[in-house]
Amino acid sequence: MTIKNKVSTELTEQKQRPDWLRVKLPTGKHYAALRDIVDKHKLYTICTSGNCPNMGECWGAGTATFMILGNICTRSCSFCAVATGRPTFYDKEEPKRVAQAIHLMGVKHAVITSVNRDELEDRGAEIWHQTVVETKVLCPETTIETLIPDVRGTWWALERMISAGQEVVSHNMETVARLYRPVRPQASYARSLEQLKRIKEYGKRSKSGIMLGLGETDDEVYQLMDDLLKNELDVLTLGQYLQPTKKHHEVVQFVHPDKFAHFKEEGLKRGFSYVESGPLVRSSYHAERHI
Repeated sequence: MTIKNKVSTELTEQKQRPDWLRVKLPTGKHYAALRDIVDKHKLYTICTSGNCPNMGECWGAGTATFMILGNICTRSCSFCAVATGRPTFYDKEEPKRVAQAIHLMGVKHAVITSVNRDELEDRGAEIWHQTVVETKVLCPETTIETLIPDVRGTWWALERMISAGQEVVSHNMETVARLYRPVRPQASYARSLEQLKRIKEYGKRSKSGIMLGLGETDDEVYQLMDDLLKNELDVLTLGQYLQPTKKHHEVVQFVHPDKFAHFKEEGLKRGFSYVESGPLVRSSYHAERHI
């Protein structure tokens, strides 16, 4: 494909997106300064690597999302653009670097996430634990949310991950039960629910998120809400799925903002303490609001 044809294709795809999904990426001195800190400390952030449309708003509110344990995942989810393979990155100094960056950026609420590290016996739990500890030492006033991966039933590793003093622990369901095989082939709907149940039993404020537009029905979303509430989930986020490349799961539907508003109302009515629902909502969007 020539550059001209590639640009033409990308423009055509962009036009297919409804107006409510068109957002300008952040610019300005403040954004540039924060970006320099991230680059200097050789950190991965979901905000920058994913070109998140909410990056400017979140950073302006003092919230940022950091990705630890490298940028190669052992899973091959059909919605995610992160590279799949056998990771070699394991930096014991990473927790200190993340804490220093959070301090220098003046982050009020830090969200920390990671790739899946199924090849590690502890699923990366020790790096998780030390990252929270180091951040709390250097930035005692900063609240922390850890968005953790599926530990594949390694419950002792889960306890190590969530026992370092973070205020919120999140684990995303991503989609409804019927779509797990095509969307999350190495995950389990029941296992993710069990993980959220154990997070809550440990005494943490629990959170999960799902994407809409993958082919789910309204009734399936309601069933997922009920399943999460049976496991005493506190916070739910719902956002529009966007296809990273043509190789990934297709967008079946661009869900209208009114439908997102309906799901928010329905979620609050059913019993969640907080629901963030909208086309541009991502896991860490307005994360500071539900502490």
